[in-house]
Amino acid sequence: MRILLGTNILARAAMPNSGPARALLLKATEAPNVLLISGYILSELSRILRYERVQNLHGLDDVGIDQYLADLQATGATVEIPNEAHVSIVPHDPADDDIVATAIAGQADMLRTRDRHLHHLEVREYYKACGIRVLTDLELLEILRESDSLPDALD
Repeated sequence: MRILLGTNILARAAMPNSGPARALLLKATEAPNVLLISGYILSELSRILRYERVQNLHGLDDVGIDQYLADLQATGATVEIPNEAHVSIVPHDPADDDIVATAIAGQADMLRTRDRHLHHLEVREYYKACGIRVLTDLELLEILRESDSLPDALD
């Protein structure tokens, strides 16, 4: 499955004992799954992880943050967002249009985000029309765990 985790999920996954967020990150980077990332997501995540209140939660210094971002880039599939891919989909936060563009350009199957703007009805309908499922942490974890327990196809 091609999975896009929002920056808020990736930020939570950087924290020790981060529960479902960390489990999602580990499952999303485990073959045959593919974690989708983009320059926008990495830039936004870098900014978020450097907030003082967030640094107090995850305990990473600048070197640790840079390493976490490098690890994400190394294990994820970087999606290039073509300029023509930018459409205005998120009316309440146009900056989130880059998340939508990443999901579309990366041909995501699943999206997990806590960003309330990406859960508005019109945005969810757009994702649905593109074949992308927006799920909670636990829903996505359940799907990923079930896919692990499925037997391999017979030759």
